[in-house]
Amino acid sequence: GISKYIIIIVFAVYTWHCFTVFIGKNMERKEEIYRRQKKIMFTIHFICSLVLFLNSLSIKIVLFYVAQVVFLVLVDKAYSYVYQNLSKLVMNNMLMLLTIGFLMIERLNMDFAMRQMIFASVICVAGLFIPWMIERFSYFDRFGWWYAGIGLAMLALVFVIGVERYGAKNWIQIGGFAMQPSEFVKIIFVFFVAALLARSVQFVDVVKVSVAAAAHVLILVVQKDLGAALIFFITYVIVLYVASQNSLYLISALAAGTLAAVVAWRLFSHVQVRVLAWQDPWSTIDNEGYQVARSLFAIGTGGWFGMGLGEGMPNSIPVASSDFIFSAICEELGVIFAICLILVCMSFFLMIVNIALRIINPFYKLIALGLGTEYAFQVFLTIGGATKFIPMTGVTLPLVSYGGSSLLSTILMLAIIQGLYILREDEDEEFEKRRKEALQRIRAREEIGDRTRRF
Repeated sequence: GISKYIIIIVFAVYTWHCFTVFIGKNMERKEEIYRRQKKIMFTIHFICSLVLFLNSLSIKIVLFYVAQVVFLVLVDKAYSYVYQNLSKLVMNNMLMLLTIGFLMIERLNMDFAMRQMIFASVICVAGLFIPWMIERFSYFDRFGWWYAGIGLAMLALVFVIGVERYGAKNWIQIGGFAMQPSEFVKIIFVFFVAALLARSVQFVDVVKVSVAAAAHVLILVVQKDLGAALIFFITYVIVLYVASQNSLYLISALAAGTLAAVVAWRLFSHVQVRVLAWQDPWSTIDNEGYQVARSLFAIGTGGWFGMGLGEGMPNSIPVASSDFIFSAICEELGVIFAICLILVCMSFFLMIVNIALRIINPFYKLIALGLGTEYAFQVFLTIGGATKFIPMTGVTLPLVSYGGSSLLSTILMLAIIQGLYILREDEDEEFEKRRKEALQRIRAREEIGDRTRRF
């Protein structure tokens, strides 16, 4: 009973620091905030793990806790050691969300939690090299149409060897391993539109890029992967608008998207089912509305402060470890904790936008903006669907929900963001170095001039 209040308070402090760190330019103060955030993260992790252990008295909980601590420490130290100029707020938030995900998935299914940590460990090692690649290679913007071809081929591969899950044929299964190609294509998609739109925003070029982007979205619609289709569409619209600064493109795209949504509702029965469940889940609680109704029950049962970790019934929510993990968090940790979680995700997005604004290279600027848009809109779709704000789209909460494909693509995405941030910091340091050298030369000339005049 006491633990849930402590968890809420310390997480609220962590969330507060996510925004106060943007105030001022005192680097010592910011470094202190980053250190405090890490202490809070390990405090929450310890308290939650202790509660889970006391509820089950399972030695697996203790061993898994030690493994998680080792993972978190090694990832933090490795990235900080290899990259001196990395964004510590992005790193802290990534580890914080991973920690919350580990804890909630562990509460729901220990086997899933162990697999999730293995996935995270592998991809964090691979992600360690991505910032280095971005620093060393400067020609990623030359392969725009190659990115489009690879993305379309990966999405179309599902029609050949794909399997259907949860009503959508968007999975590829090889042995005991299953993956969603769309999770990886969404990164390639951003590189595709950024490379071509950074080069030209003439009407003819925009039409060509729009046709290829529409092909990505249509394939996802046919696969019934509506969440991914929406993410691709919104990302393209935002990147196109920022690249062209043309409001007509934005209005036209939104109008076309609205029309497409109406047509999809008319043609596809699974869209009608989800809209019906969203409009009135209570009248269809035995069938279409069951997921949304159970989600709302869980959120309402938890209230502001939650029932306490291990005291609720989150397993009664369908796919609680993935699509509806936000509802499970609300039930056991409370709505206040869930609001703080949303704010942490918002600070994540604000940091990515801040990085995009500081980048001079238009290609890299659009990359950062596109990846940030994908992240923010995926968070919106997941939480909006769980709370009945919008129809459920079947996407996961990045870094928190169980799912290897989503976890891998999100960590890769953040590694790219780190690479762009480091690249910009290196540019700032080089600029500052050259500015100081220029000032020194000017002062030297002035001193020589003074001596000459005195002579």
